Amino acid sequence: MLLEKEKSCLLLIDVQKKLMPHVQNYDAVLERCQWLMRLAKELRVPLLVTEQYPKGLDYTVEPLRDLVSDKEIFAKVHFSCFRTSEFKLHLQSLQKKQLVLIGIETHVCVLQSALDLRQAGYEVFVVVDAVGSRSDLDYKYGLKRMKQEGIHLLTSEMVFFEWVEKAGTPEFKALSTSYLK
Repeated sequence: MLLEKEKSCLLLIDVQKKLMPHVQNYDAVLERCQWLMRLAKELRVPLLVTEQYPKGLDYTVEPLRDLVSDKEIFAKVHFSCFRTSEFKLHLQSLQKKQLVLIGIETHVCVLQSALDLRQAGYEVFVVVDAVGSRSDLDYKYGLKRMKQEGIHLLTSEMVFFEWVEKAGTPEFKALSTSYLK
């Protein structure tokens, strides 16, 4: 199943100040999240952000928070963002069926959100180079469990090429020079 930008929504999960520094490969995960958020903005793919208990874990880290407005950020206490009514209602109003998940932690909030979204009928894609956990074991088994449950795993470049669809267009030329590694 291909990812289609017209059907897509990018979801950044819980990349917050107090937790992110403890995630393995922090800098690489943060860079990929920022890259994908900028790409989504360029392609007009809706972007939603969640924050797990921001009073305790603080807010989304600055390079990422600057890319969204306050109306795109949803505080939550459930690990799954889909169990927060404000988020759920906003997502439903977008009428997108493909959700691209990035953020932390792979084995907790990303996993539980992905499972709930899949169960609700969404096509769920998790970007493996834009999610992270504090331990490698949790990261690997979070991804393994998602795959077993029918969640699609892909890389950030796969998202780029599937959203852009073809080479040779002015859009591809402009985006490929600024987004490809």
